[in-house]
Amino acid sequence: MTADPIQSLVLHGAKDLRLEERQSPAPKAGEVQVTIKATGLCGSDLHYYIHGRNGNFVLQAPMCLGHEASGIVTALPETPATNGQSNTAAITASPDLQIGDRVALEVGIPCRTCKLCTTGRYNLCPTLRFRSSAKSFPHADGTLQTSITQPVAMCHKLPENVTFEEGALVEPLAVCLHAINRSQTAGSGAGVPLTGSTALVIGAGAVGMLTAAALSVSGVSQIVVADIDGPRLQITEALGNGRFGLKTFLIPKKAPAPTIEENLASATELAAQISAFAGLSAGFDRVYECTGVPPCVQLGIFAATAGGKLVLVGMGNPVQTLPLGAAALREVDIIGVFRYANCYPAAIQLFASGKLAGVAEALVTHRVPLTDGEKAFRLAANQAKEGEDEGRVPVKVMITA
Repeated sequence: MTADPIQSLVLHGAKDLRLEERQSPAPKAGEVQVTIKATGLCGSDLHYYIHGRNGNFVLQAPMCLGHEASGIVTALPETPATNGQSNTAAITASPDLQIGDRVALEVGIPCRTCKLCTTGRYNLCPTLRFRSSAKSFPHADGTLQTSITQPVAMCHKLPENVTFEEGALVEPLAVCLHAINRSQTAGSGAGVPLTGSTALVIGAGAVGMLTAAALSVSGVSQIVVADIDGPRLQITEALGNGRFGLKTFLIPKKAPAPTIEENLASATELAAQISAFAGLSAGFDRVYECTGVPPCVQLGIFAATAGGKLVLVGMGNPVQTLPLGAAALREVDIIGVFRYANCYPAAIQLFASGKLAGVAEALVTHRVPLTDGEKAFRLAANQAKEGEDEGRVPVKVMITA
């Protein structure tokens, strides 16, 4: 099998993106080749682009970004040579995938043998290699390439009624579903069922909006989405032509106070205001914090009802000042979320079911070809040149083939 040249959008350092030609490796046993059709940009991609790092993970060598992706299977591995004879014309058919299959890519590659992997928590595998992350070295290149090789086990078939853009949104939706799953199982006691419960979602980015929509179709009776960005809240309210019944709360923009005590008092007051807005005297059953911003995490603790749960979905500051006493004395469970595990099938089924119809169209605000990839990063980072944003608020920028 002859490897054809591919185009790759490669990050060499902060704001140093280069479109390069590379040779695509042929798929090995257990792999397939996937031609990428859509990749959504997320916050970690932007951190690498702007700063050359994402938290403690520093770029050490050129790397392709991108991990929210879908595509088409375009090659299968060759059969090994037999009796010393070349067998390059023969192709091994996968029992699960065939050429032409449309797939969503789960780009974290675990070891599959450690205790965490064998107990179903493979997202926490200590040797997991995640495409577009500088945590491991050599880095695993992401999906901002015209094609890649991918383990069969990490390719999930897309039904014909799921678009490639929805296929790319399966990754952030999986994060949301993992967060919702964690909010039902963590902590002591039977807990509060989702059906008929209340929830606050802090942050109206793509993950916040997807979380809110997923909560709605899960039976949560009252959902408030809070953010400082009015235009994004307007998009949130209109999701699915309003059928999700989402309420929105505009958080006033204000500078941090000079003392921790004043900031915590401000968070307490804001939590009371949002609870009163929702008609709740004691706070929300569940709070999904999707920003990682310290004042929002503080807000989340105060906004959760006694016995409630705060779910940390957003990746924020590694060190924060939190009112743990306010959580401990009211038994508010603080639940960590790191990516997802075993959530892709459910995310795909949600899109296929039609329950999220119209969500992708609302979230994907901009589409940019790979050859103009740096424009996509400027848009997603709110650093677009004049006219590039086409007058729309960027929510999810999609790089398409």
